[in-house]
Amino acid sequence: FSSFMKLDKIKRFEILSHTADLKIRVFGKTKEELFLNAMLAMIECLRPDFKHPETNVEQEITVKSTDSTTLLADFLNEVLYLIQANKEVYSRVSFDMFTDKEITAKLSGQKIEAFGEDIKAATYHGLEVLQKEDDSWEATVLFDI
Repeated sequence: FSSFMKLDKIKRFEILSHTADLKIRVFGKTKEELFLNAMLAMIECLRPDFKHPETNVEQEITVKSTDSTTLLADFLNEVLYLIQANKEVYSRVSFDMFTDKEITAKLSGQKIEAFGEDIKAATYHGLEVLQKEDDSWEATVLFDI
């Protein structure tokens, strides 16, 4: 599963030290890539158990929020809901619409057997989405586990 995490030489995310929860810092050349990498990091931290890697699944989502920072948490929580409700994980996102307040996207992935870890939710606590001087993006997300 980690193979798609190494598609290029740019670091996609890192796990940060936190006492009780899971905290990650995510990177992307674009805001869309940042959201994708945040989703992939969350899925990697769930440690999915693949029993049927040949299955292909697709889901469509629409997420609306007040700004791009809360949109990231709302996007991750919507994806997390689908992951848990359907026992699926997603490795690709195709954004049909991506603004600071709304996302419409197709998720593609596969069925899984179980998870090695549990994530309850992406929180708004300490949530940050920043555009850096080189126009790349960085976010810090805290997950309730």
